[in-house]
Amino acid sequence: MNLTAFITDLQGFWSEWVRPSAGLPTVLWALLVAAAAASGHLVQRYLGMPKVVGYSVVGAVVGFAGFEGAIWPLRGISLYLLELGAAVVLFEAGGRLPLRWFRHNPMVLVQSLLEATLTYFGVYWILMLLGLPDPVANPIALMAIVASPAVLSRVIMDTRAAGPVTERAMTLATLNTFYALALGYAQAGLIERAPQSLMQKLYPVAVVLGLSFVVGAIMALALRSALRVMSPSSENTSILLLAIIAAGAALTAHIGGSAPLAALIGGVLLKTLNPKPWAWQRQLGTASSLLTMLMFVLVSMVAAQADWTLPVASVVLAVIGVRLVTKISGVAIANPGSGASWKQAFWVGCAMTPLSSIALLIASNFASASPLLGTMITQVALPSILLMEVMGAVLATVAIHAVGESSVPWAPQAFSTTEDTQR
Repeated sequence: MNLTAFITDLQGFWSEWVRPSAGLPTVLWALLVAAAAASGHLVQRYLGMPKVVGYSVVGAVVGFAGFEGAIWPLRGISLYLLELGAAVVLFEAGGRLPLRWFRHNPMVLVQSLLEATLTYFGVYWILMLLGLPDPVANPIALMAIVASPAVLSRVIMDTRAAGPVTERAMTLATLNTFYALALGYAQAGLIERAPQSLMQKLYPVAVVLGLSFVVGAIMALALRSALRVMSPSSENTSILLLAIIAAGAALTAHIGGSAPLAALIGGVLLKTLNPKPWAWQRQLGTASSLLTMLMFVLVSMVAAQADWTLPVASVVLAVIGVRLVTKISGVAIANPGSGASWKQAFWVGCAMTPLSSIALLIASNFASASPLLGTMITQVALPSILLMEVMGAVLATVAIHAVGESSVPWAPQAFSTTEDTQR
């Protein structure tokens, strides 16, 4: 008996004998989140790995077991929760984007553009070489541009990292996410109708950027007005922030923009209007952590539902390998004049390997726009996302410790001294 049949029988028993205040799926999701929280703690304590690895493993296990907690392509509440979790992470990432740094060190922008371009064309080339058609290779190559700020921010938090490699990796990951969201959401609508002229290709990108910018600006202005009369450290301000992001995510998706992109733009604009530093993790609090954990579980659970076959595995491994090489190469080629050493450039490229929610949202958009082509895209995209959510988090952890930017020793907490654990 598989997990789906067991859950169906359990639902029949539940409805007949028990009178709960919520349905069985709600109870199962609550238990799933509890298991993910415990797994994240145990993975960090006994393996010295970031908690996101534990979250992803729990989601993958229930996904492989057949738990149908989310339907692919994403829709309804699962899609909204994923967009909301990504929006919260990107709003924070946008607020941390060092715009002044770009004026003093424009080579960082060059690194970002070159790395994203090389990644796109490298992955696109290998997919075409392996015989995939252009309408399938293009979305996967766009997805490969992303370097997950969600995974990277969790790794930074767990390792308590700070330094030039950490800062540059997070900055480049945020910029790559901006490019991928603008292009991915726009091109999803064109997948079944090939535009002929350059204007026909650029018009959807301008629409997605414009609508997302409008909603992001409204969010930033609303929060800037609130901060005139409310303390940034107030609990009520945190609730207001999350509520505005939630409303903005729902509105942007409804009018045809990108909810995560609007949140990213909103964070950048708020930082410009209100440059005072925010203690983001303390202010967003437990609610943000719960959303982020749920997002990682949902991503790995959905990604695990893909068809895992040997022919697909060879394509997935080729995509992962080319993506790693092009990310490191792109950062390294534009490294002269950027203020980083060659060693730092190498580890920045390694730290930018994670994939997670943004890549899944882009893949879901293409799958929704074209069910036939979406099936072919899904076969490669979902396994790649699952593998790189886990392996990318591990590689980012290795990179941070390799350059000595973690403030905690890289050892399982269970085997650390009492003083190290307290620190």
